[in-house]
This record gives sequence, C-alpha cells and structure tokens, in this order.
Amino acid sequence: MHKYDEDTDHLARAVFEYALSRIRMDPPALDGPKSAAELRSLVGATVTPEGLGGHEALRLFVDVLGPACISVDHPRFLAFIPSAPSEASVLFDLVVAASSLYGGSWLESAGAVFAENQALAWLAGLAGLPESAGGCFVSGGTAGNLSALVAARSAAKERRQAAGSQKHPVRWSLLATGRSHSSIQAAADVMDVDVVLVEPDEHGRMTGDALAATLDGLDDDQRAGLFAVVTTAGTTNLGVIDDLETIGFLAKTNDLWMHVDGAYGGAAMAAPSKRPLFNGIEHADSIVLDPHKWLFAPFDCAALIYRDPEVARRAHTQHAGYLDPINDRDEWNPSDYAHHLSRRARGLPFWFSLATYGTDAYRDAIETTLGVAAEAARLVTEHEHLELLEEPTLSVVAFRRTGWSDDDYEQWSERMLAEGKAFVLPSQFEGETMLRMCIVNPTTTVSDIELILAEL
Repeated sequence: MHKYDEDTDHLARAVFEYALSRIRMDPPALDGPKSAAELRSLVGATVTPEGLGGHEALRLFVDVLGPACISVDHPRFLAFIPSAPSEASVLFDLVVAASSLYGGSWLESAGAVFAENQALAWLAGLAGLPESAGGCFVSGGTAGNLSALVAARSAAKERRQAAGSQKHPVRWSLLATGRSHSSIQAAADVMDVDVVLVEPDEHGRMTGDALAATLDGLDDDQRAGLFAVVTTAGTTNLGVIDDLETIGFLAKTNDLWMHVDGAYGGAAMAAPSKRPLFNGIEHADSIVLDPHKWLFAPFDCAALIYRDPEVARRAHTQHAGYLDPINDRDEWNPSDYAHHLSRRARGLPFWFSLATYGTDAYRDAIETTLGVAAEAARLVTEHEHLELLEEPTLSVVAFRRTGWSDDDYEQWSERMLAEGKAFVLPSQFEGETMLRMCIVNPTTTVSDIELILAEL
C-alpha cells in the first residue's frame, strides 16, 4: 500500500490533472447537495474488502461526490462566511499533504513552524501587538476561542495565587454580548463557566459604557469570578465591531483578559480604509483571525495570537514521559499554545500565499471586496422592493425583501441554488427574517450582485 509503483504514478497523474482542472475553473460550478438516498443510489458501497481501486474512487468523487458539495469559492457563494483560497495557497496545500509534516513541535518541523510564525507575526503587527506576541494556527475560530479562554482563566488563577488569595470564586465567568459568536457559549459550556451578558447598543456593539454598567451591577462574588471580556471584531451576522478602545481600558483597570474574536472581520485590519475601526485591538491579550475566511487560505486555518505567549504555554503544555524530549527544549512548539497536540502545519498554505503575492496584494484584494460590498449596499438601497438593514461596517450586506414571508425567503434561496445562480441564505435579525451577503471573494463583482438582486 505504501510502495510507489507504476500504478501509483498513473493515479498521481490523474489526481494532479483533476486538481489543476479544478483550480483553473473560472468560476467553478456552484453545485449543490444531494440526499443520502440519492448518493447511495449513485455511488453504492465505496469502502469494501477488495477496494475499488484509485481510478474508480477518483471517478466517483469527480462525477458524483464532488458535485454534491457546494463550491465555497464560487463568486456568488455569499452565505455564511465564504472562503476564496488563492491559487498559490491551494497548490501549496498539496505540498503540505505530500510532505507528511507533523506541525506540533519545533523538533520535528522547525522549518514549517518558522514559516508559520512569520505569517503570525504579520497578523500580530496588523493589530499593533508587540514583537514578542505569538501563538499558533488551529482548525478554526471555535478552537481558537476555546484555547484563548482556557489561557485567560489560567492567567486569572495564577494572579490569585501570586496575590496569596485563598478564596476561590463560587463560579468563574466571562463577559460577552448576545451577538458574540456561538462558539463563545460553547467554550463556556466546555469550561463549565458562566457567561455574563453585556447589553449591546442599537447596532449590536458592545460599548464601554455598557460594559462599565454591567460591571457596576455585579455583586462581590460575581466580580471575584470574572476572568475575561470577549469582544468581537466583525460579527458573523452583520460585521459589527465592538468599542475595542474603551473596552481595552476597562479590561486593564479591572484586571480582565481581553479576547478579540476577529475570526471573520479581523482581516480588514489589512485595509487602510477600515483600520481605524480596530483602534484598541492593540490592548488585546488574545486575538483569533481565520485566514480561511477573508485571507484567502484553504480550510482549515485559524490564527490564534497571544500578547504574552508564555502565559498560554503554561496553560496548554501537555506533560508525559514521551513528551519530555520536546518540553525540555527551549524551542517554539505550536502544540503548547492551544488545546491540541497533534496538528498539521495548517498555516503553511497561508504563509506560502503571503510569500508569493506579498502583503500589498492582500491589502488590495480586501479593499476590492469592501468596494463591492459598498456598491451592493447602494444597489439594495435603490431597489424598489428591498430594505437595507444597516450600512455595512465591513463586507456583510444585510437586507429584507418587503412583503415576503419566511417561506418566500426559503423558496427563493433554494431556487437560486438549484439553478446554479447563487448561494444566499436567510438569516435572523431582531426576530425578523432577512437575507445577508458576505463578500470576501475578490472575484465577486458588482455584476454578480446585480444578477442576484434582479431575482428579487
């Protein structure tokens, strides 16, 4: 099974040919899901004692299974938070897989970790963090948020011990808003901590005033258990950015860890037109940004960055006899900075893309998407049947179709996907159904937006 022979060579050529043909598609087919019954009928059993052979397995994927997946890189895939990996990042993803890299330790993958750390340093620099900041790449914002909050609670415990406090809080808790990403509540559930909600303003932002009022309303036991405030730099639903400047000041004065969930929106720090919106992010103790969202990397790739990585290392380093040869070395092990041990060098495709095109190209590509989003908002405003809900802060355009029921939205969305025109899903805003388009693909044009709006 592991011997490279003539049959393997033929299979490799077939795989590479398909991969290149997929990269060359401009655009790819939007495609769409099929039911399990349909796929079972078309494909049958694929895992068998005898095996199908590589060419037959590849044929089934190319002809049936692949087209049953929506193409996230299609310029009119505007639901959720899309992904539009660059050609260089996709090609290098093949290299990462072919190289069988273990990305957890410097000992086993020094070159890969060195390259990943250069990409992390660029992101940390965008946020204005010190040169000593660092972290690692994890699978996504959910894993990043959990790991950051684990480090935050560990830091709070260390402060208590250093102060000689013998009193343990009744409950640990963190501060967030109801507009925070769902992974924040999920992380709190995993950690068995409480979430104290701060009331957002009319735009869905956490403000310094609201945070201060929430802190003032807590009793002594609740205050004793607070260890972090979670802010958002680009909410998933509307792209809203919290008041990072004032919150950062309050976090410092109240001895709270400031975490910034910038999984989607943090990429806009690379755009000069939007960078002032992030003022205050330099106060963060931890930041999550997902290159597989708006920084043109393939899945799965999220950057987790700490102001003081040593705090995270103490929280996350795993200890075992077989790990001692790694732990005893004064080197940078990505496994020490998140809730993971085994990991692929998932940051390398992002690094390769940055190294290939340069950061100016990233700046220009993000500015392009922001320009399309602004024009999309203008077109929505001018449409006789549409109502723009908010002027876009970043690249999410949210709007309603007047006179439509929930079923109308669903049927329209399903028809657009079935016809291969676009993937735009309904969402909820203040209890009402809406449509949202998230524009992070530089190949999405104003003409694509016009095509979609013409169907409304």
